[in-house]
Amino acid sequence: MPHPNAILLERFYTAFRDLDAPAMAACYTEDASFEDPVFSLHGAGEIAAMWTMLCEAVKDKGRDAWRLEFSAIEADDFHGSAHWEPHYRFSATGRMVHNVIDACFVFDGGRIQHHHDSFSFWRWSRQALGAPGWLLGWTPLLRGKVRQQAARNLQRFRASG
Repeated sequence: MPHPNAILLERFYTAFRDLDAPAMAACYTEDASFEDPVFSLHGAGEIAAMWTMLCEAVKDKGRDAWRLEFSAIEADDFHGSAHWEPHYRFSATGRMVHNVIDACFVFDGGRIQHHHDSFSFWRWSRQALGAPGWLLGWTPLLRGKVRQQAARNLQRFRASG
């Protein structure tokens, strides 16, 4: 029988596959944190807003291209990991992206307290941004600009909701 935290991760990625941001948000503790090459978020509100923004972008501009595969879910009482691969149309450019992501988790009380996604920013930027990503995706400059834009987008999204 799978560990309850492995079932939690299965529920989380199934909700993401179905673009169900509220179900995803319910998997986090109130004081959760999320980190990846683009976002650095603290608190359930920020994390829920990010997933909602991303799910709505897919629903609005790329539902036909959306696919999420996940595997290698492992978890115990305190730690977990998963591998996931989203296929989607990047809303800012309309370019197709197939990202390859490894996730690590820390659990508290049967929910996610810390979530860290790792992926090759350069690989992602080449797909999402085209030539600028190919030429500059390995540089801290482009990564910083993408992080700033993502933070602004999330701030605007939260203000409009």
